[in-house]
Amino acid sequence: QVQLVESGGGSVQAGGSLRLSCVTSGYTILRRCMAWFRQAPGKEREGVAAIYTSSSGDDLTYYNTSVKGRFTISQDNSKNTVYLQMNSLKPEDTAMYYCAAIITCSTRFDPDGIRYWGQGTQVTVSS
Repeated sequence: QVQLVESGGGSVQAGGSLRLSCVTSGYTILRRCMAWFRQAPGKEREGVAAIYTSSSGDDLTYYNTSVKGRFTISQDNSKNTVYLQMNSLKPEDTAMYYCAAIITCSTRFDPDGIRYWGQGTQVTVSS
């Protein structure tokens, strides 16, 4: 049984930082595309960042323009864990954040291309 379990969400003030973690079980993330999505109240779910690590250890990363330069996605293959380091947080970053296993990074932010979802972790940024 595949499980993706997120943690690390919370409430911070604008300008603060949070680090989200996504631990997978029953699913190896090496050479698989993994991503973070988010959904704010009343809005559609959107892709935030994606990562693919090759067998040689090279990372390919992709970012939504709204978070580029502030968020960093990474993964630890030995722990089957994906991270999202979020710096310089803004109130508009407030959302439920979801970890996702993607079928292919070529359609990384397409919700139809999701293999598995996590249950989400809430991030709230106050001004």
